[in-house]
Amino acid sequence: MSLDLEAWVKKGEELGAEYVDARYQEHVYEILVLDNGVLREAAVSRSRGVGFRVLYKGHQGYASTNDLSPGSVKRALEEAFKIARALEGRSKPVRLAERAGYRDKIISNYAIEPLEVDLSEKIELLKSIHSSLREEKALSSILLRYGFERDRRILASSRGDYVDFTRRMIGVGGVLVAQVEGSMERLSHGESRVGGWEFVKYFDWFRYFKENAELVVGAAKAKRLPPGRYDVVLDNEMVGLLIHEAFGHASEADIAVSGGSVLEGKVGSPVASELVSIVDDGRVEGGVYVPYDDEGTPKRKVYLVEKGVFKGFINNLETAAHYNAEPTGNGRVMGYPDTILVRQTNTYLEPGDWDPYEIIQDTRRGVYVKGRGAMGGEVDPATGSFTFTGGPSFLVEGGEVQGMVRGVMLAGNILETLRNVDAVGFDLEVKTSVFGGCGKGDQIVRVGDGGPHVRVRGVAIGG
Repeated sequence: MSLDLEAWVKKGEELGAEYVDARYQEHVYEILVLDNGVLREAAVSRSRGVGFRVLYKGHQGYASTNDLSPGSVKRALEEAFKIARALEGRSKPVRLAERAGYRDKIISNYAIEPLEVDLSEKIELLKSIHSSLREEKALSSILLRYGFERDRRILASSRGDYVDFTRRMIGVGGVLVAQVEGSMERLSHGESRVGGWEFVKYFDWFRYFKENAELVVGAAKAKRLPPGRYDVVLDNEMVGLLIHEAFGHASEADIAVSGGSVLEGKVGSPVASELVSIVDDGRVEGGVYVPYDDEGTPKRKVYLVEKGVFKGFINNLETAAHYNAEPTGNGRVMGYPDTILVRQTNTYLEPGDWDPYEIIQDTRRGVYVKGRGAMGGEVDPATGSFTFTGGPSFLVEGGEVQGMVRGVMLAGNILETLRNVDAVGFDLEVKTSVFGGCGKGDQIVRVGDGGPHVRVRGVAIGG
């Protein structure tokens, strides 16, 4: 990368800016899609560019370009400065929290560069998985996909920051549709890791997709659960979905500043059972790897809830200054053309001391709600209300897992739900995905979520 970001930051200061940061990005994404045995897509997309954020008398301007010639980069910097100056007297000034400058270069761990693996090997893997799934006659549709992302970001700022970070993510996923006696069910799921081709090479995809096939076919045969209140045991993925969507977004400080969080005014107050501790951590095993955010702030482990007590919001530099709080490393963007938002990294519930099997054995009657194949739902961070549809799940009778049920929709208020947690397992799992992420403000960023098995008493379920 021949672009001297620090020199351009200095030029921004010479224009009269009180603060300048420059964000450079090189992004590569490879995708293969096998649709019922036919290769529908095989593509590698590449992009790169630079964006500048400029503060002038507390007003922010931002501009970017994908043309890295000196003239185009100069115009982008000058445009950002002009925008900041034009806002003087027309918008409310902002402050950025003070912190030390950081200089670092990090490449996420990998053994085999996926772009150097022959395309035929990747296609053959998907075709082999498809052939094995065709043995299940109840499957009416099989869509498989392979994805790889290499994302390099460099941040330089007038505070002396220079952070150069490259992350590789890879995964395989699929959408299976089953038809049984006129009943249809769909299951979408995949497995991704931060790493290289070695993850795909050594993962047992045949066993994984066989499990998915058994789940979706079983769900097509299963009955729907009668609506009512049930004690529920949530598996790792369902806990992650609930924590990220229903609690994590309410903990984002920019949402709280705008008056849209149920957690506003609750710092230091109990919001959950004493068994519940929730963290946001950019370096946890299994999740997306975010050692620094897109403002160059180290992403430290942050407790949102500790033993039931709400500890505070996640912040970028602007919201940290608003709350007189420490920056938490949660200023993130989708790409170089985008502006900074407060975003989660890996949000998860910390493990407790219950054996997950003992949680089920201790549940006399309830529902074991699985996250694999969950279809998401709706959340209102301002009130904490949520609805989520889980994946194919199971009845629990007399402490034993019984027949499968489908269409399990959980509804409630996240704070009430967290207060009703009375068992937390020791089996922490955190996962991420190379195929999607979390959407906010027209930006999608890679995130992770998870937790251990958890039991919640008296959850409202609609069939």
